[in-house]
Amino acid sequence: MNFNNIKYFFREAFTSLARNSWLSLSSVGIVTVSLIILGASLLLVVNADKLANSVESSVEITAFLKEDVDKSDRLALEKQIHKLPDIDQVQFISREQALQDMKKSFGERADILDSLEKNNPLPDAFRIKTKQAEAVPATAKKLEQMKGIDQVRYGQGVVERLLAITRWVRIASVVALALLTLAAVFLIATTIRMSVFARRREIGIMKILGATNWFVRFPFLLEGIVLGLTGGLLALLVVDLGYISLVNKLKQSIPFIQPVTDPHLILSILGSMLGLGIIIGAIGSWFSLRRFLKI
Repeated sequence: MNFNNIKYFFREAFTSLARNSWLSLSSVGIVTVSLIILGASLLLVVNADKLANSVESSVEITAFLKEDVDKSDRLALEKQIHKLPDIDQVQFISREQALQDMKKSFGERADILDSLEKNNPLPDAFRIKTKQAEAVPATAKKLEQMKGIDQVRYGQGVVERLLAITRWVRIASVVALALLTLAAVFLIATTIRMSVFARRREIGIMKILGATNWFVRFPFLLEGIVLGLTGGLLALLVVDLGYISLVNKLKQSIPFIQPVTDPHLILSILGSMLGLGIIIGAIGSWFSLRRFLKI
């Protein structure tokens, strides 16, 4: 491929874009809208996954000890708990510490618990976290069978429903993202196919005159890449500015919700949008030309 051919390819690509300006604008518009939807959906998936992980990480098991468990028995029991699969953390909470924690939760009304100082009814306990939230119910059943443990609490019933909800949130997010990606590819390929169809006679003449498939195809590939790149840049700006604005508003109005703000993750999502725009433009042009090159 010599320099004259390269000049010809770029000249043809940009001449076609200028000649079919309205169709080019509609292509860029569809690419932009499709990638905005995809980018916003991807950010939604990432934030939904973060929320699900946050909820799951807060799930823990409390194992209350029997009254007759002394220090040596407690240490032996703690070692036994650590040997269980999926155990991440085991923290001993003495009855005194449990009472102090309860006083903190009462705030200014903590004085009503002063009478419990002499006769503390709270039991010693282990606060246990598993590596995965799904392992909580099975681990709780194993703890109930251990000698020295009186009761096990982890929010039975509620945890199972919570895990089911977070699992369905992840599945629904991935399915929605996949459907939107397919829709974007279809819309962009259809638009580029319309551009190729409008120039089908020109392509036929070039083939009759002996032009190779690559010689015919390359200007259209460049055209698709330019359309995809332009749409990707516009979508990147809209999603970036929109997400920054949304994050700032959430921090002011709903401070307990912490959206994803990791700059590396955000940049990777925005970069993938730009790359996807270029790839979709090129693939759309490639497949749109196939039927017109069979002469």
